[in-house]
Amino acid sequence: MADSPLQINALIVDAADPERLAVFWSELLGRPVVGRVGPYVWLQRQNGLGLGFQRSGEPKSGKNRMHFDVTSPDPAAEQQRVEALGGRRLEEYDVGGFLVMADPEGNEFCIIPEGAFELDDEGRADYLT
Repeated sequence: MADSPLQINALIVDAADPERLAVFWSELLGRPVVGRVGPYVWLQRQNGLGLGFQRSGEPKSGKNRMHFDVTSPDPAAEQQRVEALGGRRLEEYDVGGFLVMADPEGNEFCIIPEGAFELDDEGRADYLT
């Protein structure tokens, strides 16, 4: 039995169209598509972490139980770029003060500022005000 803790090797996103999602995330993150094996499309590993998209026969339903937070010095400018790539803003989350977006298949992610930002006692952010 190993004495070292488990490490996260890769994050895998289920997708109806893994190629389309891989291209979206590749453009957004600046990570080229580097592999296609079976139902998987892989982006270039970065900082030891892989990101892959796996073909799934089931459509997304409901809110993600886990989501990505991506950082930007200018979240509003990134919102425009996400929308130009086929994503969209999820305005139903505006009350929380976070910039919540969805990729082309509806997977939620947040664009947060690179620096520190405040949260109130309810967990609402202040960087969009």
